[in-house]
Amino acid sequence: MDSLQRAIADARERYAEANPLSRDADREAEAYLPGGNTRTVLHYEPFPLTMVSGDGAEMVDLDGHRYVDFVGEYSAGLFGHKEPIINAAIREALDRGVAMGAPTEYERKLARLICERFPSVDRVRFCNSGTEANIWALTTARKLTGRTTFMAFDGAYHGGVLKFPGGHCSLNVPFDFVLSEYNDSEAAAELIRQTGERLAAVIVEPILGAGGNIQGNREFLETLREVTREVGALLIFDEVKTSRISAGGVQAVTGIHPDLTTLGKFIGGGLTTGAFGGSAEVMAHFNPKLPGNWNHAGTFNNNVCSMAAGYAGLSEIFTAERAAEFQDWSEAHREKINAMFASKGVPMYCNGYGSIFAVHFSPEAVKRVSHISKGCQAMRPLLHMEMLLQGVLICSRGDLFLSLPMTDDHLEQARDALAVFVDRYKPLIIDVLNTY
Repeated sequence: MDSLQRAIADARERYAEANPLSRDADREAEAYLPGGNTRTVLHYEPFPLTMVSGDGAEMVDLDGHRYVDFVGEYSAGLFGHKEPIINAAIREALDRGVAMGAPTEYERKLARLICERFPSVDRVRFCNSGTEANIWALTTARKLTGRTTFMAFDGAYHGGVLKFPGGHCSLNVPFDFVLSEYNDSEAAAELIRQTGERLAAVIVEPILGAGGNIQGNREFLETLREVTREVGALLIFDEVKTSRISAGGVQAVTGIHPDLTTLGKFIGGGLTTGAFGGSAEVMAHFNPKLPGNWNHAGTFNNNVCSMAAGYAGLSEIFTAERAAEFQDWSEAHREKINAMFASKGVPMYCNGYGSIFAVHFSPEAVKRVSHISKGCQAMRPLLHMEMLLQGVLICSRGDLFLSLPMTDDHLEQARDALAVFVDRYKPLIIDVLNTY
């Protein structure tokens, strides 16, 4: 609609005027990178900000503007920027030597912490990203069951080549997937049973991240656990993002334990890493000391910087006690934002749980991807621009990821910025949602 497009155009014009150096950097990058970009999710119109430094929960761009960082590297930035303990661990690892080509003490220590924290993980293997972890979990399920079909959910994101935004993606790895609707227990159970003896595994995010930070309800997750067992398929929890919900992820909170768990994001202290793990029996197939073992390769699986940073982060910073405190504090602030929306009578809602949430243009929690309206999607570019203009860095699709160095003041700044947005655009928001 014209009024919305005019508002977006105006916000983008103000943004472009305020950020000439980022604009020039984007144009220069176009000579070497397609569209000046090497990671699609970081692009937005008219051009993305180029960042030059970060400290704690804040970042500074090329034009000198300071932001509270709620992008949080899409949850990998749990520890914030320049965390002293993390930095010291990385320096120590660098001083000892990087390309070892051998086991080191770091991977053993980090593996122990992960196995102690996650109920379903007796043994773990490291890799280079959450994407890799999910590919390894799927191929493990295929090898173990002798079956070739997998089930995922519409709107899910399990990595750059395992994404389902509104259905199948032609750039995905060529695995045979069937899709169901997230949080629809009956439909999921029916499809699992229909697929039956062809089904190797169901892979699910306990909170559907890229699909809108939709929290999986207990009935849904319990149904997946029960019916996969019934047909002899594996259940994979992709806890790459949700592992921060507690010291042991969503599985530790709910008591619903998958056959395989995948991890990534923050477990490397903010550096690249991933992991997949499960029962001792399943993971024994990767034991090179046993005959007939399955080969699991990767030059940088145990890169010392990620292993050292991850161990320091989990052992000294994100302890079980700190994880619980952070979750409660984050959830309280999410609820305060929703209370503000309600008090202003605007149809907006922060979906998610604790330190992972997304702003939706809806009067209530969004429980399924199909419930996200076209009006909600249409409003997001305006919200994104206006938040950036107020010094609050959020994801272009509306996500906010909290980090450990954040304070009440940081969260209040975000809430105040959202309140300013509501006060300015409430009539437009209602009009857009009624029109689309």
